Amino acid sequence: MSTPGATPICDQLRATGNWNPAWDALAEVDPAWTEKFMAMGMHPVLAGVLEPKVLEFLAIAVDASCTHMYAPGTRRHIRKALELGATRAEIAAVLQAVSVLGIHSASLGMPMLLEELAALEPAHSEDTVRAAAA
Repeated sequence: MSTPGATPICDQLRATGNWNPAWDALAEVDPAWTEKFMAMGMHPVLAGVLEPKVLEFLAIAVDASCTHMYAPGTRRHIRKALELGATRAEIAAVLQAVSVLGIHSASLGMPMLLEELAALEPAHSEDTVRAAAA
């Protein structure tokens, strides 16, 4: 059993260079909660169910996603995946797969653009007729 107030997982992440400095404020305000959160996040890694290279691919996808865009983590996980034997093609495939997350911005926004253009069309047509008649 761990000592009350101990943060062994956070400490290990710091020692191995896998700590994001953005987490410092969380750890300062509530170290126990931060430790539990990190334990939850580390569970897939520590469980050993997935191969380490696969875990690196998942970490690359999360860090490179348009909702996260964490460059230091993306770089760190690409480097680790390469060290684990990943190929350029495998990492490119991960990045290509995660890139489709961003397509939703266009697929959501383009119909709205077309609707707004269509709504303005009568006004533009009337302005054009008036200008031509003048």
